[in-house]
Amino acid sequence: MARSEQNKLPSHVAIIMDGNGRWARRRGLPRFLGHQQGVKALKKAVRFASDQGIQSLTVYAFSTENWQRPKEEVSFLLDLMHKTFVEEIDELHQEGVRIVLVGDRSNLSGDILQLWQNAEGLTQDNTGLTLNVAFNYGGRQELLHVAKVLAQRAAVGDLDPAQIDESMVNDLLYTKGSPDPDLIIRTGGEQRLSNFLLWQSAYSELYVTDVLWPDFNEEHFASALDDFGQRERRFGRVGKKE
Repeated sequence: MARSEQNKLPSHVAIIMDGNGRWARRRGLPRFLGHQQGVKALKKAVRFASDQGIQSLTVYAFSTENWQRPKEEVSFLLDLMHKTFVEEIDELHQEGVRIVLVGDRSNLSGDILQLWQNAEGLTQDNTGLTLNVAFNYGGRQELLHVAKVLAQRAAVGDLDPAQIDESMVNDLLYTKGSPDPDLIIRTGGEQRLSNFLLWQSAYSELYVTDVLWPDFNEEHFASALDDFGQRERRFGRVGKKE
């Protein structure tokens, strides 16, 4: 049931999906089974967010650092991504979900880039939940990208450095067009951003749960939303309690 009656329902939720490997290890299973279960948890989260009326959901799927994992694991993750798209894209499209790749596209292989472009093209006119998938994403790398573009423009005389403002930065981020996340959920208990949405998370509310990502379900998601609904967001201003 939708939570439209909630006055403080976040319009944009971001999730750091952590704990696939630990979930498998605690059960004496290979890591790839943890990733498979993680995909099932993601399907639940997407549909729950859509049902609640959340406008945007951003998930941290594959970081720039993840390429350094063992080749077998990286290969499995890429195959799993491809398989998931093939199996789920039509249903997501029918449900009105719009898919957006958030990450560095410049060094992706042609087949991976084509996969994302096909998904974006198919769903670009959908008006339901926007699903931002952070793939080949790193917050520091994103900010370096912005700095280089602005520096190049200034070097050729197209930009006065004194005119650089937040709106210029926002327009060059991989998340261009998406509002900053109201709520960032991290599963698995670790209390850090792990290079995720460093610029965009300046005033995001953080919610950390010990639940490992493969076990994260609709009830856990609802608890995060309930917690958010009780918070007073100040954005650097003096709050009512002060």
